[in-house]
Amino acid sequence: MLKRNPSNEPLFWSLFSAGGTITALLMPVLIVMLGFVLAAGVISEEQLVDVFEHKAFRAALVIVVSLAFFHWAHRFRFTLGELGLRRFDRPIALLCYGAALVGTGYAFAVVIVDWS
Repeated sequence: MLKRNPSNEPLFWSLFSAGGTITALLMPVLIVMLGFVLAAGVISEEQLVDVFEHKAFRAALVIVVSLAFFHWAHRFRFTLGELGLRRFDRPIALLCYGAALVGTGYAFAVVIVDWS
């Protein structure tokens, strides 16, 4: 018979994995777009604004930022545990994942709500 795992640890490991992968793949694209392509004059600011105003791009941006926050939270939580703070694992987890949720909410507010 299968043993049920009441832990939410697999959820956080999947967010960690997805966050690291998506961030590693897409953040360089954003950096190149904003830092090099725009500065070199390959595209105009109006064209870039058109891309950023597209709803699908804004939703993808919120997802990428959210996964990056959860990747950070999981890595930071386990780094603090390795530094000898394992006895405070529950408060550290609440603070780290809470900060990731707040960051996600802020990203949602800035990208989705303010760009109506």
